[in-house]
Amino acid sequence: MQGTATPRRITVEQRGIDRIPAEERRGSVLQLSGLWGGVVLNPLTVVYGVLLVTLGLAPWQCVLAVVIGNLTWIVTGLCSLIGPAAGTPTFVVSRAIMGRWGNRPLALLNWAMQVGYEVLDLVLMVLAVNALLDMAGVHVSGSTKLVVMVVLSLGQSALPLLGHAAILRTVRSMVLPFAAGFAVLAYLTMDRLHTPGIAAGDWAAFLGGIALVASGSGLGWTPNAADVSRYLPENTGRTRHVAAVAAGAAVPQILLMLVGVGVGFVTPAASDPVSGLPAAFPGWFTVPFLLLLIVQLGALNGLNLYSSGLTLQSAGLPLSRIAAVLLDSAMCTVLAGIVLSSGSFNTALSNFLLFMIVWFAPWSAILVVDYFLRRARYSDTSLERPARWGKPGVIAQVLGMAAAALWLVTTVWSGWIAQAVGGMDLSVFAGLGVGGISYWLLARRGYRTKLEIRSGVTLPATVEADIHLKEGVSQ
Repeated sequence: MQGTATPRRITVEQRGIDRIPAEERRGSVLQLSGLWGGVVLNPLTVVYGVLLVTLGLAPWQCVLAVVIGNLTWIVTGLCSLIGPAAGTPTFVVSRAIMGRWGNRPLALLNWAMQVGYEVLDLVLMVLAVNALLDMAGVHVSGSTKLVVMVVLSLGQSALPLLGHAAILRTVRSMVLPFAAGFAVLAYLTMDRLHTPGIAAGDWAAFLGGIALVASGSGLGWTPNAADVSRYLPENTGRTRHVAAVAAGAAVPQILLMLVGVGVGFVTPAASDPVSGLPAAFPGWFTVPFLLLLIVQLGALNGLNLYSSGLTLQSAGLPLSRIAAVLLDSAMCTVLAGIVLSSGSFNTALSNFLLFMIVWFAPWSAILVVDYFLRRARYSDTSLERPARWGKPGVIAQVLGMAAAALWLVTTVWSGWIAQAVGGMDLSVFAGLGVGGISYWLLARRGYRTKLEIRSGVTLPATVEADIHLKEGVSQ
């Protein structure tokens, strides 16, 4: 549904975590779909496909893992409904569910995850610059890498400082050129791809592949969902909204991950997704592709920096949005230097994706269940003056995290249940199921039964939400 027209010129956003008034709502679900399409068309998506090959999966298993894992974009679409309904960032809504104190650890975990993605993107940009310099015959020393990293870090900070509208326009504008670049990459990969006689991996490896894809696709983006949809008009259609997010992101990401699977079979010895490109593909393609890669990853990190800054504000830190962005950028630069010096990009990425499942799988389910329990009504009281603790939310989050951790398999940690069943990773399903069901069982009474007992009448949804806040949360 079309809202207020998007301004033609890019201006600096003045809003932080405050609620977006109706007169400032703008955009449509098609624009939102284009944004998500631009977000997933990035080199990290190719890496996720490469990681499936490193797990020892056969081509058909890689394809199936990619399709199943990307179904989690439906969850992201459901979380995105919160944006138009509440008009605030995702973690402001999370604070209304978990309480001020209960939300802070989760907000810090989300901030750490966003910074982690920023670090990985920055590392890829540095690797791309290094590859271009190597192709030009320029030796890259440690000090040169440091200078490159600092310059790229400063450059990627400009977009989030401008704000929501600038990010929306920039990322959407890159969809077509990068789709074309990845289409050429796909053609060149298929021309070199030969996979005869590759044995299928076991069930443990296959389920681990699904978990990796789910974390790198829909589930991994749920904390950003309401951040980018909060400017949509409140009466935006739900079905079209969810479909726009799920299709706009899942379709291109499935295709791009499959390209990554092909790249993984073509360059099996590469320790990262960039260094092996010059040897495997012709220079006429590699040079412009790496240049596009740098620009596109810088724009993608703009979205990460934007959301992580909003998360810090939601956690209660007395920082402006601009100060939060600058803090994130500095932290990103330091951590990127550590990852570059380790020389194990693929392993670091795999463990990072899997460990993040532990907190955001149950949290995503809780947000969706809460949205439907409160009938998509978020009162000013619950958003602006939440209680200290949200008992149903906190308990469900802890139970969901415990379940996900018990089913998790990484190179440094395997849950007890996962070990008992031969290393099968069901952390995604355990986290979503236990978190969502636990919250529904614990919170539904606060939204329904108590109202009926106290008044015997059906109250407006905004009043319903406030009563739940007072009765379901300890002060």
